[in-house]
Amino acid sequence: MASMLIMISTASSHQGISSDPRDNAAEITGREDTRVFGLSLASGDYIQYTNFSFDSRFESPGQRCMRGSSWIQRHDHVARTSLLHASTSLVNCQGDSPEWSAAYVKAKAAVAKLNLHQKVDLATGVGFFFGKCTGSTPAISDIGFPGLCLEDSALGVRNVDKVSAFPAGINAAATFNRTLMRQRGVAMGEEFRGKGVHVQLGPMMNIMRAPASGRAWEGFGADPYLSGEGAFETTTGIQSQGVQATAKHFINNEQEHSRMTSSSNVDDRTQHEVYLHPFLRSIQANVAAVMCSYINGTSACENNSTLNGLLKTELAFKGYWVATHSTASANSGLDMTMPGDIFPGSLISFFGESLVIAADLGVVPKSRVDDMATRILAGWYLLGQDNGYPAVSFNSKDANSGDNQHIDVQGDHASLIRTIGAASTVLLKNSRNVLPLKSPKSVAVIGSGAGPNPKGPNNCVDRTCNSGVLAMGWGSGTADFPYLITPLDAIGNRSATDGTVISSSLSDSDLNAAAKAAIGKDVAFVFITADSGEGSYIIEGNNGDRNNLQAWHGGDDLVKKVASVNNNTIVVVNTVGPIVVEAWIDHPNVTGLVWSGLPGQETGNSLADVLYGAYNPSGRLPYTIGKSVNDYSAQVDYTFSLLTLQMPYSEGLFVDYRHFDAAGIAPRFEFGFGLSYTTFTYSGLSISGSAKPGPSSPPYGFGSSLDASLHEKVIKVSFTLRNNGRVAGHEVPQLYLSLPASTNSPPSLLKGFDSVHLTPGQSKTVTLELSRYDLSIWNVITQRWEIPSGKIGVKIGASSRDIRLTGALGN
Repeated sequence: MASMLIMISTASSHQGISSDPRDNAAEITGREDTRVFGLSLASGDYIQYTNFSFDSRFESPGQRCMRGSSWIQRHDHVARTSLLHASTSLVNCQGDSPEWSAAYVKAKAAVAKLNLHQKVDLATGVGFFFGKCTGSTPAISDIGFPGLCLEDSALGVRNVDKVSAFPAGINAAATFNRTLMRQRGVAMGEEFRGKGVHVQLGPMMNIMRAPASGRAWEGFGADPYLSGEGAFETTTGIQSQGVQATAKHFINNEQEHSRMTSSSNVDDRTQHEVYLHPFLRSIQANVAAVMCSYINGTSACENNSTLNGLLKTELAFKGYWVATHSTASANSGLDMTMPGDIFPGSLISFFGESLVIAADLGVVPKSRVDDMATRILAGWYLLGQDNGYPAVSFNSKDANSGDNQHIDVQGDHASLIRTIGAASTVLLKNSRNVLPLKSPKSVAVIGSGAGPNPKGPNNCVDRTCNSGVLAMGWGSGTADFPYLITPLDAIGNRSATDGTVISSSLSDSDLNAAAKAAIGKDVAFVFITADSGEGSYIIEGNNGDRNNLQAWHGGDDLVKKVASVNNNTIVVVNTVGPIVVEAWIDHPNVTGLVWSGLPGQETGNSLADVLYGAYNPSGRLPYTIGKSVNDYSAQVDYTFSLLTLQMPYSEGLFVDYRHFDAAGIAPRFEFGFGLSYTTFTYSGLSISGSAKPGPSSPPYGFGSSLDASLHEKVIKVSFTLRNNGRVAGHEVPQLYLSLPASTNSPPSLLKGFDSVHLTPGQSKTVTLELSRYDLSIWNVITQRWEIPSGKIGVKIGASSRDIRLTGALGN
């Protein structure tokens, strides 16, 4: 679990407003009680804000309405007006899912039995040094509530034994395979439930806006659509096992530097089309909880605009919001404070007795406390945790505690982990078809990344060292390895079967030893790494975020030295994100590049499956690998400031490949790229259905961005895939849209993909569907989703730049 002492806000005041909607677009302002509904098109025009509060008169088990009052602001003049402006008209309340409705009935009945102190207890963590879990809430015997155990992380149960260390989220994304994403979620859910955890603090779904971002590896990459699918499938899988998933970190938490003292200034259109989307998909998956982020001028944990405006109104979120900032956060939508104390060991909470006093004084309405308690219990009931749920069987804060029952929950998950590791491996270069290996007589294995951490895989707390094979980043998003298969182990095991002679050098700095091991060998594997993680740790001079996009430990020099003596050098990269490979990628002796990422405990076996052809590589890059860090549209801001650091998301919609495409920058390897041991052809594009231009959602209001009509599939895009090669494999067709130029959108937007298995010579018809939402942009004036007028290009390809079929939607 990430640190819960959070300073955040979601944008800045309007300054220097331009006529381009990408520039203005209703930013979320520094006023914690406002949400922007309009924008200023020229000096002297109006900006409109709205303040929200819940109206209990409209509540029912299945719905909640909002009331509001609006302000029209002209520079420093503010006049209060009625809620009659078209942009603030409220839609009819939407009913919840049957599951949420039933959960709310139970929750409200239970809350009715509680006194004020008990209701507040539901919302207050017991403190950093207390409880068995990363976060814990107290039991309430009057309603048979055992208290909640909230536990990290997004890739496995943290700080507990006899659990699995799953591939990181970035590897799940690289599979482009929804089935594997969901299976990973299911398996994690089984393990969290088996240990008695009520709430898994994951998945993480922040966008890899800056390629050096420290925690981006916990999430699903640089594209909102791909991240949204990862979030949806993972959440669905986790909650299928009765475990509450937590969507984090809401919102705009894209770097570690200054994460508690910075303001992410994001325009309204970009917020909706890029950063909000994965959370929208999580709510479509009925996610039970949301954790706030670490950024922005008004603290995100008490930002009425994001909590009540975006999350609880526009997305109609019915679960609870967990984090901490202040007692007043309750009025802005915060439902639970974690870990509970103001700072570790303070014994004082922003909630707890402070919230009781605030409620008694009327500072926080008692109806709001009821709402908080109801939401928290509704999540508990939603997942059926009131009936036969396992008790907590560990103490993640004390490995020697008698609470640790050492229950083994791993099951057969190692097999799934190995499969995901192989399916997420991206083959980027394969000159002369050197892979798969065909029983070579001799192999050299070079680099510390091929071997073990000499002191054991869990020697460094929270994996805060880059020693040996890199299988996850560092920080709260980690888990203990039950074991860790190294590449040297796996290649050695296969070599014993093939009669291959292995030589190795596991030093990154002894270049002479590396050359000696590589010279004369049939193939030389060079393993290089790049690590990152949470900003609470500084590793090799990197404070969470990476300092640059170079391989660590002199990896470039190691590759060049080996390539100078071996004409079949294959580089294997274990990394948290992109690294620059220009120093050696075009070297004639570098015949292969295999991107392994962060595959978890079965790293070596997953890699060997690909190297030897047991698994035909099908991974695709979930981000762009540029030729220089300067090729990317956004960078980590390393500025140190005693004041709030302003971080303008000035690139707007143009993140990662969207920027490369728009700016005409040639990447080294584009988003969505990956090679196979076979070849595929595309043919027979067919587009059917229609969607008329104009509004595709109701005006801003309760559930407006989850309107059923908005998400109805209205377009079918079909084509034929054929495997032309001699081996079976998966192809990953990708659907990109090109919106009319008048929308100022990126040239290509990912809106669909699939992972299709084909045997040699086999053909299949693939159909990808599009909703009105997929075709729409966010109109910052009308505050609704709208399908633009004009031709919408449809592109089907093997990557963002390898387009095989093109068509168009006319309207």
